[in-house]
Amino acid sequence: MTADPQPPDSGPEPDPEPDLVRRNRSDRLLDVLAPFPRVVAVSHINPDPDSLASMLGIRALIESTQPGKPVILTVDGMIARSENRAMVDLIPIPLQPVESVNIDAGTAVVMVDTQPHTGRRYSEAAKPQVVIDHHETGGVLEGALFTDIRTHLGATSTMVTGYLLEQRVMVPPALATALLYGIESETTGYPRESSSLDDGALIWLFPRADKDLLARIRNPKLPQSHFATFQNALANAFLYDKLIFGWCGEVVQPDIIAEIADFFIRFDQVDWSLAAGVFDGQLKLSLRASRLGGQAGDVLQAVVNGMGNAGGHDKRAGGAVPLPVPRDASIGPALRIIRHRLLEKLGIDEQHGRRLLCDCPVIPAP
Repeated sequence: MTADPQPPDSGPEPDPEPDLVRRNRSDRLLDVLAPFPRVVAVSHINPDPDSLASMLGIRALIESTQPGKPVILTVDGMIARSENRAMVDLIPIPLQPVESVNIDAGTAVVMVDTQPHTGRRYSEAAKPQVVIDHHETGGVLEGALFTDIRTHLGATSTMVTGYLLEQRVMVPPALATALLYGIESETTGYPRESSSLDDGALIWLFPRADKDLLARIRNPKLPQSHFATFQNALANAFLYDKLIFGWCGEVVQPDIIAEIADFFIRFDQVDWSLAAGVFDGQLKLSLRASRLGGQAGDVLQAVVNGMGNAGGHDKRAGGAVPLPVPRDASIGPALRIIRHRLLEKLGIDEQHGRRLLCDCPVIPAP
């Protein structure tokens, strides 16, 4: 098979490991997988474009270098966001519910874009032989035969793109599109959480990607519930000095809460945004920081300590707090604790929040 050319030099590599070790990561990964007759790829709950593209890239890597070996891609939870559903349908990406997949002694589990025991999976029953991730929230890696954790990178898809290049695997347009969108979705905020390797991968993938397919994934049709959640969050948005808090209410899919947090962090009077809503009996949280050095993952972990789980990056974090029954009565107290802890953590004086917007006048249908 003819190999694709190597990407252009994209500047100094911040990886502290020697160049020889970096170049041979994919060889070591494939050596670990070689004895197993079957591979199952897993990721975090409600997988995002980065995790979906990473699993797809791992399958292409194994199919090219270890032909005939079955590789099963799984989904934990749901494909929630409209862009993610479009990606799965249009690439397409074949997924099986992780709970329906039998994992035996002959199965190698490859975990991408997350780590074991970080609170980002419904079940930790399947212990991975391989863990590939870029998140700063560390997990339990004991027992893993191969780990590649690079927190200075913006996306796991960048790492998988590197494996494909190292093994000289031909990358077809659909896979290039998936990997490009996976990296793009993780690195488009400002200031960007990315490295020269992320930029180099984007430059290499772009001419190989299907631009029409990419445009369709970026611009899916949205359901009415999307706009209803934005309306609810705007009507229930409160300002606490440099923090804006938006209450989304009960949502039909959890990724909309992260979209609300991304939306609010663009407000020119705040440095932090927190969006919260209820899904599947849990209080879901998304925290955003507008500046580098915010350590949002660490902040949200401290805020929900003893209540639930959280993790993430410097500027972005997510968390979940189980709600006791009756749930309606437990939401208010939980939100007050979270608000108090977050304000204290951010050094903001406890104060009564003011609404972001006044009541909006309603007009008759024109």
